[in-house]
Amino acid sequence: MTGAAPSLVSIDTALDHAATLVDRAPALAIAQVLEVLGAAPDHPRARLIQGRALRLAGDVQAAAEILRRLAVAEPKSAVTALELGLTLRDLGQLTDALAEMRRAGALSPDLAAAWRALADTLALAGEHEEAERAHLAGVKASTRDPVLAQAAAAMIEGRLNVAERALRDRLRAQPTDVAAIRMMAELAVRLGRYDDAITLLRRALELAPAFTAARELLARTLQRHNRPAEALAEVEHLLADEPDNPSVLMLRASLLVRIGDQDGAAAVYAHVLARHPQQAKGWMSYGHVLKAIGRVDDAINAYRTALGQQPTLGEAWWSLANLKTFRFSADDRAAMERGLRATADDENRLHLHFALGKALEDAGSDDAATFRAYAEGNRLRRAQLSYDADETHDQCARIAAMVDRGCLAQDRGGCQAPDPIFIVGLPRSGSTLVEQILASHSMVEGTSELPDMMAIAARLASPGKGAGAGRYPECLDDLPADALAALGAEYITRTRVHRHEAKPFFIDKMPNNWMHVALIRAILPKARIVDVRRHPLGVGWSAYKQHFARGQAFTYDLTELGRYYADYAMLMAHVDRAAPGCVHRVIYERLVADTENEVHALLDHLGLPFEDGCLAFWDNRRTVRTPSSEQVRQPIFTEGLDHWRRFEPWLTPLKAALGTVLRTYPEVEF
Repeated sequence: MTGAAPSLVSIDTALDHAATLVDRAPALAIAQVLEVLGAAPDHPRARLIQGRALRLAGDVQAAAEILRRLAVAEPKSAVTALELGLTLRDLGQLTDALAEMRRAGALSPDLAAAWRALADTLALAGEHEEAERAHLAGVKASTRDPVLAQAAAAMIEGRLNVAERALRDRLRAQPTDVAAIRMMAELAVRLGRYDDAITLLRRALELAPAFTAARELLARTLQRHNRPAEALAEVEHLLADEPDNPSVLMLRASLLVRIGDQDGAAAVYAHVLARHPQQAKGWMSYGHVLKAIGRVDDAINAYRTALGQQPTLGEAWWSLANLKTFRFSADDRAAMERGLRATADDENRLHLHFALGKALEDAGSDDAATFRAYAEGNRLRRAQLSYDADETHDQCARIAAMVDRGCLAQDRGGCQAPDPIFIVGLPRSGSTLVEQILASHSMVEGTSELPDMMAIAARLASPGKGAGAGRYPECLDDLPADALAALGAEYITRTRVHRHEAKPFFIDKMPNNWMHVALIRAILPKARIVDVRRHPLGVGWSAYKQHFARGQAFTYDLTELGRYYADYAMLMAHVDRAAPGCVHRVIYERLVADTENEVHALLDHLGLPFEDGCLAFWDNRRTVRTPSSEQVRQPIFTEGLDHWRRFEPWLTPLKAALGTVLRTYPEVEF
């Protein structure tokens, strides 16, 4: 005689008890559920709890098998889809995980946990814009407050003015509503008002220190606002509570890259990718770091892994091309052409066109076809940008007028730190080579292309930032000595995070700083400036076929590129005439032809004793983060000097825009 089957009431009671155990004691929850399943083998809730408990207990594969079967049996269950998505994420199957999480949100739009999981997983996959939309959907789903729900819906739909009015009204009535403060901060980020967002988020954390969503947004906002050290502090706070959060770990890795700790970043990427291998963009980022620290074969493998997961990921193809020393196979070229046919996404397509151009060029293919590939990549990228060549010309003319009035000759105080050596010019001019030579000196540390001087200039140009603001560069004439000194000290402080060696001098290799020579001289009068100049058609063609990760918006149109070079040459000619010797010029072709004498002259100008290491710069294994990283790890070669001549028939717009600069190079007369 068998015992009576358990009643529905006793099963529900047992499962309620198991549900209370699952997060804190998953093994006990499993034991409780197995008793229920012995009597009711196909009970959906029991299988769901069993799957979650197995995942939390570390038996993720078993959890996935159970949850997959349950998802087939219960296709309308949002919570099952969510739990399966979380389990697949733990298995590293990000694409399938995202599909299940999206399905959970579609089945139950009010299931806030599904949107939160989706946001976290998208962030892990590097899809930060979509992650923010998922987060807002979670806010909308989780709140019963009609004002916050209305604001979240408006932000999702892009009606930012509606969201802002609703949130301002709420905060006037309830100034300590941390959820509203966080949403207002997110709105400020959308509008590019990063300082406002940071202030709001710090206020939210004062009121609610455990508000994780606010802290993570603060870290990401500080990252966008080029304050990586502060962002890292917030990330460490987050990881103290949740040390294995993969999206926060990936954020930590990207911040370590920003402060120059490439080895630390590589370790974090390796750790996360070992647990979550199915994320193409993560492998691509890992490849960038491996390239920077000189592990080229490992970088290639990382990029190949990314492409194995997402064959149309154009940036991974371009990253291989951007190694410069890498050569594509015929199979690679065919794969890129298939990728172009398979994707309509402009971001992937532009990268694929740039990479295909490099592949065709290296293979000696038809020059017209090669140029067409580069031209199409440039066309797609230029359509994404709002660059205004007239604005650049106007600003250069205004700075030249200040230089002619004697601004470089005036010693108005400023910060007296002698540390910085600025290397300026156009990108692809040979500046990384000069940096590598100087960084091989025992007294000089190479850092990177630092955005800090440009950030200070942008702030001076912004309205509402004090006397003279919004009139940069003219506002420099109005700033008193103590203000100039404070700006110089700010630059030294901001760049300290990038310095890791006890050396008296460091290099800032941001090429665009040529436009801020007057600012540099005003706030850091003891800083040294080196201008690296290359033949305008050589540097022009090299820049045109380069896709830059950020900035350099002038390089995607041949006419605009020529105008930019002409403006640069014009302004530097005014500087030479007004303050001879203020800037030391290195002509790239001379450096290649007579390296030893040019290096001696460079070191003499900087007041540095000659060291043999500067001539054996390729032995320096320092981190290099620019496109020329592999080229400067080899002795100087001359093959690329006149490479532009092969494509000269297509460079007519560049020639026309250069005007007299082309005819008089390397000298410039205005």
